[in-house]
Amino acid sequence: MKKWTKKQKEEFKNRVIIVSAITLIAILTFTGGLTVYQKIMRSANPPVPTVKPANYAVPKPEMQEKLLTVNPNSRPGIALKQVHGIVIHYTANPGTDAMANRNYFENRKDLEESVRNKVSSHFVVGLDGKIIQCIPLDEIAYASNDRNQDTISIECCHLEKSGKFTQETRASVVRLAAWLCGKYALQKKDIIRHYDVTGKMCPRYYVKHPKKWAAMQTEIVKEMKKYKIK
Repeated sequence: MKKWTKKQKEEFKNRVIIVSAITLIAILTFTGGLTVYQKIMRSANPPVPTVKPANYAVPKPEMQEKLLTVNPNSRPGIALKQVHGIVIHYTANPGTDAMANRNYFENRKDLEESVRNKVSSHFVVGLDGKIIQCIPLDEIAYASNDRNQDTISIECCHLEKSGKFTQETRASVVRLAAWLCGKYALQKKDIIRHYDVTGKMCPRYYVKHPKKWAAMQTEIVKEMKKYKIK
């Protein structure tokens, strides 16, 4: 076998270095391009609310969709990327119906943007049990302070200052909350009051009567479990 000269060995070594450098550049270029491509794809396809595998096929209750206009005070259009709870509220405006409260949220769009003007809810349940959806389930509502980012909110109408729900309102809240619990694989502990987030007396009647609140939580779960997937 013919031995290489010193010059040939040097030339071979240089070729190996050049080929290695070209290979490394190609790898870095590809992976860098791949990262950019992944970022572009993520921006084109924003994340949707996290949904665990559902064990309950609860039917969606009848509702009217009257979505708010996108605006900074009541429907900011910010993505709701995960759902870890359902928050129950009361309107604190006795005798008003679902549409009046929905329109109250809508009228926020005409006000100057400020912290005080930021208010809304995903749903409003009327005195007669009518359900109005104000905000899509993949967007946040300005309802539950620090929990806006991971909860669905339900605003409830009431006849009296006490905040006690009518039978029709309560029945619709149970059906709506059961559907949402089934949809997002939530449990009893995930059904909370605004009070549980901030200490605010909301919903007033169910803060003052914790046993009534616990009974409604239990009823919601019971309603959901009627529709267990076998």
